[in-house]
Amino acid sequence: MAQQLIKVPPTKNTLLKLKKQAKFLEEGHDLLERKRELLTRLVYERIGDYRRLRADAERALSEAFRCLSLTHLRMGSRGIHQASLGAEPALKVDILPRRALGVEYPSVSAERLPLKPVGLLGTDASFDTTRDHLADAAVILAQLGEVEIALHRLMEEQRKAQKRVNALKYNIIPLYRRTIHFIASALEEEERNTLFQVKLLRARDTG
Repeated sequence: MAQQLIKVPPTKNTLLKLKKQAKFLEEGHDLLERKRELLTRLVYERIGDYRRLRADAERALSEAFRCLSLTHLRMGSRGIHQASLGAEPALKVDILPRRALGVEYPSVSAERLPLKPVGLLGTDASFDTTRDHLADAAVILAQLGEVEIALHRLMEEQRKAQKRVNALKYNIIPLYRRTIHFIASALEEEERNTLFQVKLLRARDTG
């Protein structure tokens, strides 16, 4: 099976253009390869952060729901609902766009606010403890959300970069190199034929 070539006229101008384009593609491949390596490094760093924060979130949520179960036993669903209506926010969250290697993801900043005791009649002391633990868990979940979204988008960009690197390395650049080699060989053959014809003409003239 014949190898595929770019359909262009086998001329010197074409050869020069193809060589320039091939050099540009090789430089692009090198840049993409470096980007892929940096993305891979960021992905592994984020995976470490993700695993740590996920474990922290599971522990924090487990403790928060343990406290909530106790509060529920003491106050009931209606009591918790009524107390919650009078509670002030325990968390301040800011979300800003962030970029890394051309990948955009949200930067989440979660800050604990001082908890003010509710102090309603019939409110159990465990209610404020539950609020405290839930606020702690929410801070960790906000951090986990940022890392998870960033990890997903970085992995997607890393896969795209890998596909482009492979396409350049195994398909596009070899196609250009084969075509360049074919045209260079055709031009050399044409030059040899021309020289041979010149020699024949000179031989006739001297003869």
